Amino acid sequence: MNRKKLQKLSDSLCKTAKHFNKFEVECLIKLFNNLGVEPSERHAVVGLDRNSFRNILHVTFGMTDDMIMDRDCFDVYDLNSDGYVSREEMFHMLKNSLLKQPSEEDPDEGIKDLVEITLKKMDYDHDGKLSYADFEKAVREENLLLEAFGPCLPDMKCAMAFEAQAFQDSSDL
Repeated sequence: MNRKKLQKLSDSLCKTAKHFNKFEVECLIKLFNNLGVEPSERHAVVGLDRNSFRNILHVTFGMTDDMIMDRDCFDVYDLNSDGYVSREEMFHMLKNSLLKQPSEEDPDEGIKDLVEITLKKMDYDHDGKLSYADFEKAVREENLLLEAFGPCLPDMKCAMAFEAQAFQDSSDL
């Protein structure tokens, strides 16, 4: 891909990539093009598993696991971007996680209980909300808590759609 095409594609992708600067987007495009296979074949033949992706982020961008976790999960859960995941934010994210039974008087009570259980498990400084430090410590001890409040990492379908769009954008140039 020539420099002009790369610049046009990176400008286009920077408009929607809120966590990456232009240089990082250009590097990702170059890495993407170096894979050398069609998007539909990428996962079936070569594949880019989570560990490979993390390695690319670490080697190419100097991103640590802490930065990846911060960018990809904690910020997703911090709905008002105040640096904490509050009870209200947890309640909002968890309200669709429990099945409501018709016999329940107040179906929100189960969600409130779940929020309290979550806080007991993850709120290490006992201030009634999750800071990034609380979240990081809890996830390091039990990595299944990474997506405790719902999905925050892209699934395979989203990843393939992103690759297809990037491939289409690069071929349109």
